[in-house]
Amino acid sequence: MASATASISSHSIAPRDLKAVRIGAVRQQVAVVPSAPAAKSQRARALRPLRAAEPARKPVSASAAAAPVAPVEEEVSDAAAVDYEALAQELVGASPLEIMDRALDLFGSEIAIAFSGAEDVALIEYAKLTGRPFRVFSLDTGRLNPETYQLFDKVEKHYGIHIEYTFPEADEVQDLVRSKGLFSFYEDGHQECCRVRKVRPLRKALKGLKAWITGQRKDQSPGTRASIPVVQVDPSFEGLDGGAGSLIKWNPVANVEGKDVWTFLRTMDVPVNALHAQGYVSIGCEPCTRPVLPGQHEREGRWWWEDAAAKECGLHKGNIEKDGAPKVGVNGNGSAEASAPDIFQSQAIVNLTRPGIENLLRLENRTEPWLTVLYAPWCPFCQAMEAPYVELAEKLSGSGIKVAKFRADGEQKPFAQAELQLQSFPTILLFPSRTARPIKYPSEKRDVDSLLAFVNSLR
Repeated sequence: MASATASISSHSIAPRDLKAVRIGAVRQQVAVVPSAPAAKSQRARALRPLRAAEPARKPVSASAAAAPVAPVEEEVSDAAAVDYEALAQELVGASPLEIMDRALDLFGSEIAIAFSGAEDVALIEYAKLTGRPFRVFSLDTGRLNPETYQLFDKVEKHYGIHIEYTFPEADEVQDLVRSKGLFSFYEDGHQECCRVRKVRPLRKALKGLKAWITGQRKDQSPGTRASIPVVQVDPSFEGLDGGAGSLIKWNPVANVEGKDVWTFLRTMDVPVNALHAQGYVSIGCEPCTRPVLPGQHEREGRWWWEDAAAKECGLHKGNIEKDGAPKVGVNGNGSAEASAPDIFQSQAIVNLTRPGIENLLRLENRTEPWLTVLYAPWCPFCQAMEAPYVELAEKLSGSGIKVAKFRADGEQKPFAQAELQLQSFPTILLFPSRTARPIKYPSEKRDVDSLLAFVNSLR
């Protein structure tokens, strides 16, 4: 981060009618013009430096020093006196523009928008529409797509702002790459790389702020973001004053669906990442991001080789409980709550038990091939492939190919990881006839035709 008095980026607009834009619709709102003293006070608060220099002290006489001094009550800022749980409830039905306006009004120059180079450009558009000064920062991990860097440049020119980029420590990146290579995250998970390239630089950046604004939405990750409020005390990072509770986190689009964000972006004709037109939805670092297919969830394009339930890089690790479990629907072992209904319910699908799949695994001369899905009923990606998998099973009924399912979460998960190549849900295996080792389906295309082509090529 820059020095405490430096602005990450700033933008101000001449007084004009304020267009209050709600997602999917535009409504006109008459701007309320404050009186001159009030407006002057408001601007002064919004533009004050992060830490004002202390005035020079005048010499104090001995008599004055000895005189009793009346206690002076310390002035508390508006932001420090807010009950943020109550405010979150108050703003549940508010538009993103109203939430953004409240955030910028409360914190002035001590709050900044975190911009990742994806659809969160909507946050910058909302900030501009408030007519208030605002600041923007971004994390440059060194492994972003070229299209993301191009978007940064377009956004700066479109809004007339300067984004301040925060970078990882060169020595830490060098040590990681020299010891584990450029792509170690494919083998032992993305957390270590994200910690070096994203989490630590973010922690450093946030130490210069009292609040930050993110583009988190509840529908982005059902396992970890389904209960995020529009404003909260940040559970993971510290702000300018240090200590727990010193940083406030705003999520203005928490209650907005992704399709409505895109309606807003198209309506306002703002620059967007060119990768979106190529099938990318959630965009991160180049090695860990890929396009998603129709019907797939947007987070399935991130860290696709890992469990679907906890896809967080660490920037929003407060969405995950301390025991490692997502807050919604999944416990620390990755198993479902007892209330989760089972899926893949069809007479054409064999429900394998642990002894059943162990026997199948031991057989070296199977008389018929078995297609088996390893699943967890709470997994949204498993749920998304239920219909095509059932259709495939019914199509293959009587063909000499068995279609089965094995629930591999909970206490079965360690076994499935050790013996059945389970890395994420769902995992699809084909146990060919006359071959001992099962073959893992390598594609994310889970439609009927793709699965059928896989089976026919190896049966």
